[in-house]
Amino acid sequence: MKFLDQTKIYVRSGNGGAGAVSFRREKFIPFGGPDGGDGGKGGDVWIESADGLNTLIDYRFQQHFKGATGGHGMGQNRHGANGESVVLKVPTGTQVLDEDKETILADLDKPGMRVLLARGGNGGFGNAYFKSSVNQAPERANPGLEGEERTLWLRLKLIADAGLVGLPNAGKSTFLRSVSSATPKVADYPFTTLHPHLGVVSIGESERFVMADLPGLIEGAAEGTGLGTRFLGHVERCVALVHLIDGTGDDPAEAYRTVRHEIEIYGAGLEEKPEIIALNKSDAMTPEEAAEKREALAQAIGKDVRLVSGVSGAGVRDLVNEIAAMLRARRVEETREAQPDADWAP
Repeated sequence: MKFLDQTKIYVRSGNGGAGAVSFRREKFIPFGGPDGGDGGKGGDVWIESADGLNTLIDYRFQQHFKGATGGHGMGQNRHGANGESVVLKVPTGTQVLDEDKETILADLDKPGMRVLLARGGNGGFGNAYFKSSVNQAPERANPGLEGEERTLWLRLKLIADAGLVGLPNAGKSTFLRSVSSATPKVADYPFTTLHPHLGVVSIGESERFVMADLPGLIEGAAEGTGLGTRFLGHVERCVALVHLIDGTGDDPAEAYRTVRHEIEIYGAGLEEKPEIIALNKSDAMTPEEAAEKREALAQAIGKDVRLVSGVSGAGVRDLVNEIAAMLRARRVEETREAQPDADWAP
């Protein structure tokens, strides 16, 4: 299935049905009076987040969605049928933006969230509604109200707990394969990953978290070089970043600074997220060379560096456990912030 994380759609709710002008005409009832029914309400257009979806490809070729028109009122005080509503199913994490692509109208970051995009027009009143003591035979009815129409953008930001970032060929896809059942493409040339991949990492029998593998960043990505920073939006919701660096490269410290610079230019709070740095491909180096490069990188950037190998699995489990512990601590902190202080008393 092709990955699509941004698309433009047009929605229009249904018009309301018109009210009816009708009079009761039955044998032996000379003064039947008005009995025109009201029109039905036009169909709404809703959007709903659903599990099991991870792309907006359904909206690539069908981009116009319209609610049905309400039924017209009829004689004998019969009400017109309400128009059928339209529900757009999207992946959890989808944002709805106005036509300017900046104003966020809805953020469907939880499964089952449902938001009204366009409300259907109300049905018109039939002539029975206008009957009164001074107007016992009204001959007018209201038309239904027009529906609403909008042009919107849908933008998907995948829901993941940890995000893998780094230069192309840093071993991100191989690392994701080694810790989960995900099967991203792996090859010995750059930009083998063209769109994000998600993998579920299990810790024991009851604990798991979701990790996202992003396409590689290169120098100038913020200005659109390579794949640009388009996919960095998928890690805006991540709790932590896992920065993988190719240990066999010429200058691991420069590789770190390049990616970090692009992240800082992108902004959106990514530069403030907790970061775990790992020197990858230790299997391609001798233990002494790997330890020396790790120490040199740690001194150059002033941060702790882990040593891992996505191919041999060396150090991978320790890194995964560290990520899980960080996520666990974050959840505890969020729970504490959400609960009021139990010791407080007026």
